[in-house]
Amino acid sequence: MTWLITGGAGYIGSHVAKELVGAAERVVVLDDLSTGDPARLPDGVPLERGTVLDLPFVTAVMRRHEITGVLHIAAKKQVGESVERPLHYYRENVEGLRTVLEASHATGVERFLFSSSASVYGMPDVELVTERTPRLPMSPYGETKLAGEWLVDAAGRAYGMATAALRYFNVAGAATPELGDPGAFNLIPMVFERIEAGQAPLVFGDDYPTPDGTCVRDYIHVSDVASAHLAAARRLVVDPSARLTLNIGRGEGVSVAEVIEMIRKVTGRLDITPEMVARRPGDPARVVASAELIGDELGWSARYDLEEMVASAWEGWRHRH
Repeated sequence: MTWLITGGAGYIGSHVAKELVGAAERVVVLDDLSTGDPARLPDGVPLERGTVLDLPFVTAVMRRHEITGVLHIAAKKQVGESVERPLHYYRENVEGLRTVLEASHATGVERFLFSSSASVYGMPDVELVTERTPRLPMSPYGETKLAGEWLVDAAGRAYGMATAALRYFNVAGAATPELGDPGAFNLIPMVFERIEAGQAPLVFGDDYPTPDGTCVRDYIHVSDVASAHLAAARRLVVDPSARLTLNIGRGEGVSVAEVIEMIRKVTGRLDITPEMVARRPGDPARVVASAELIGDELGWSARYDLEEMVASAWEGWRHRH
C-alpha cells in the first residue's frame, strides 16, 4: 500500500502522516502549503506541492507514486470564514474533493478515507450524538463536509472503492511540541493567546442548560484522531466493501469552564479569571459524541484525557512563541 495524504503538512494531516509512517506504511503528501509546513513531515516522506483543484497534477502524482489509497484531509475549515466566503469554501472543499475522487478513479485507487466533521450535525438536541443523529449543518463549512460525505459514498458505490468518512469532534493537543496547532481558532489555543497577552479568557455565555452554565463539548487528542485514521485505513485494506461513517470522539463531555480550569492547572496561571460575555449565535449547549460505533467497527478507543491534551497543547504553544 502507498497512501496519499492530502493536506498532510497541516496540523491534523502531519499527525496522520506521523502515525502511518510509525506503523511502517508508505506515505506521500500532497499539500499547497497555504496553512501547512514542510517541517512537520516525517523524514523521508515525499511532498508534492500543489492544489487539489488541479486534476492533471493530482492525477500525475497518483500515477508517479503508484498510489493505492487516499486519505483526503485537505480543506478550508473556519466556520466564520465559510459564512463570509461560501463560494470559496464550496470550491476548495467540494470541488477539491471531487477532483481528488476523479483522479482516484482514473488511476485505479480502491480505498478512500474522507475527513469529515461533527459540524455536519449542527445543533443536536441529544445527550450523545450518534452517527444516525440528523445532519443539520449550520454553516457553509458544515454543508461542504456533509456534501463531501455524499460524494465519497456515491463514488465508492459507483466505482467499487472502499470508503470511510470520519467525523472529528473538538481536536486538541500535539504529539510533539513541533506539531502543535499553529492557529488560534479553537478554545484551548484561544485561551493561551489571551493569557499570553495579559487578557482574560472569554467565555461566550454562562447561562446554558448545562451543569455549570457553559457549553459542553467532546475534546479529542489529535494523536487519537491520527490513530483512528490508521485503524480506518487498515480496515479499508481488508474490507473492499467497506462503507464506514464514524464519529471520532471520547464520548465524554467537558465544559468550557472545566477546560479553562485545566488550563489554569497546567500553566500554573492560577490568577486567570475568565470574563463572561454574551453567547455567540449558533453555539449549541452540548455536543458530545457517541464513540460506540467506532469501537465496534474498528476496535478503536481514545487513549488521552483532557489534562494530556492541554499539557501537550501548551508545550506546542510555548515552542512556537
